[in-house]
Amino acid sequence: MADDFQFIRETRKEKPINRKRLIRQMVKTIILAVLFGAVASLTFVVLKPRLEQYFLPEEPPQVSFVEPEPEEEEPKEPENDLPTDNGKTETVIIEKPAKLDLTQYQTLQNQLYAVGREADKFIVSVTNVKNDTDIFNTTYETKGIGSGIIIADTGGQLLILTEKKTIAGASSIRVTFADGATVKAELQRYDGNTGIAVLRVRSEDVPKDTRRQISVATLGSSVGVSQGQTVLAVGSPIGTLRSILTGNITSNRNTISTMDCNYTIFTTDMVGSADASGALINTSGEIIGFVLQDYNMQKEQTTLAAVSISELKGVIELLSNDKQVPYLGLRISTVTDEIAEDYQMPKGVYVRDVALDSPAMEAGFQSGDVITKINGEAVLVAEDYEKLLRGLAVDDTVHITCERQSAGSYISLEIDAKVGVLE
Repeated sequence: MADDFQFIRETRKEKPINRKRLIRQMVKTIILAVLFGAVASLTFVVLKPRLEQYFLPEEPPQVSFVEPEPEEEEPKEPENDLPTDNGKTETVIIEKPAKLDLTQYQTLQNQLYAVGREADKFIVSVTNVKNDTDIFNTTYETKGIGSGIIIADTGGQLLILTEKKTIAGASSIRVTFADGATVKAELQRYDGNTGIAVLRVRSEDVPKDTRRQISVATLGSSVGVSQGQTVLAVGSPIGTLRSILTGNITSNRNTISTMDCNYTIFTTDMVGSADASGALINTSGEIIGFVLQDYNMQKEQTTLAAVSISELKGVIELLSNDKQVPYLGLRISTVTDEIAEDYQMPKGVYVRDVALDSPAMEAGFQSGDVITKINGEAVLVAEDYEKLLRGLAVDDTVHITCERQSAGSYISLEIDAKVGVLE
């Protein structure tokens, strides 16, 4: 009977450890862990930027064009006999300047054209490619070419200033740089009032050699531009790309009134094409005017005219930052002290005209109104109106105080208008 339960008293022997198998499993586990970590790291590296871009989109860098402060001129000492400390006079000798000969004149011309050739680095040609169909229903391409100016490098893209008419109806847009490299461009924004447009080109599409050879234009100040000042026209002033003209400013006092803004027009003695495009630069290579021949006040002539770059900077900055240009639709003028006294008018901004179907017309503005405040801010000159309007966004409701003539006197009105955009 005891033998029947003998198995209960048996001692169980542990299975011996297979060290080779254990080492193989450990090595296998380590390899799998390394592979898993590598795959996880690679997946994290690849997906992290995409996930951040989706859930935490990075705001693009803002482009700003600062207007330089005008330099103060130091008072000059009179060039005549000057008293000295001992009471005697010191004679100042003024030497007669040497006569400029042809060799020196040619040297000056060479220096001017050197400035223009340096400006070629920020000039691009803009090609408008259109797909058309002939009478036999055959598709073909047509191309139109204009010029543009590299105005900003945000790191991720290059921004190029041109005219909307240059790219109107384009199926695709191509930009060619100074070294001949051609890349695809896209329209970022345009202003329906002035007709200027900003294109964008992805930096990664621009060859490295090209990036080393191009430059970004400097938007200078046109506040101090004077008659007789030597300037250059670059871009396509005679209809030929990368042509250069030299000349002088003939007038700096002409203005043109557009909707919501007045612009100073610089006229020159340079004869160009009726379809000229590009920019006026000073002898330092800074842009002082943007050539817009549609704004030429002497259309029967072919002398070049340009819009003051200082007055365009606000619009260019909005377009460069992919923002729409605010629009109300008023043609305005400043009521000066003299006009206010002569015509017994309130000081402010006079409404000369109201555009049809504009936000201003819908709000009830009339020709002859005098705007005195915008959102509580005093408006004394046209520049105040332009600055305050440009600080608004499309679809904002703006509160405007104006004076309207009624029965020989002026009555105060409060008008709310919704800011729009001019297409």
